[in-house]
Amino acid sequence: MICDFNSICPDSKLWIFSSKRQLSLDEQVRISNFLSKFLIHWESHNKSLHSSIKIFKSIFVVIAVDEKKQKATGCSIDTLYNEIKKLEHLLKLDFLDSTILHLQINEKIISIPYTEIQNIADSNTLFFDTTIKQKKEIVNWLKPIKDGWCNAFMK
Repeated sequence: MICDFNSICPDSKLWIFSSKRQLSLDEQVRISNFLSKFLIHWESHNKSLHSSIKIFKSIFVVIAVDEKKQKATGCSIDTLYNEIKKLEHLLKLDFLDSTILHLQINEKIISIPYTEIQNIADSNTLFFDTTIKQKKEIVNWLKPIKDGWCNAFMK
């Protein structure tokens, strides 16, 4: 079952997939349509998952599941990742590269390998923390490097 992202429970579990570049409007529509078709029928143990999709900043594809209604389990999560892989192949994009960090510098989003962070940013540079786990955390996912996991890569 798919619902509007804005109305799904704030405690909903998130999966954030990011592109290395901004997605075109056409790509965003194709992604949204492709994943919406999947989410409509997404289940865990034969029970419908109350889920949603939203694309943020033309880079981040966010899937939310209200686990108060039904938990997403191993097999259902695997099916989500399989759909993301199909989407990657279809659009020639990479959403599963965990080495990419997204910084906000001068109101622009810069995507870099996290190993290059010390060459481009300082500890006050803002980054998008794609490791957040719940929808309610999205309001604070843009944070200074010094307050995030990637601070360990600053020298």
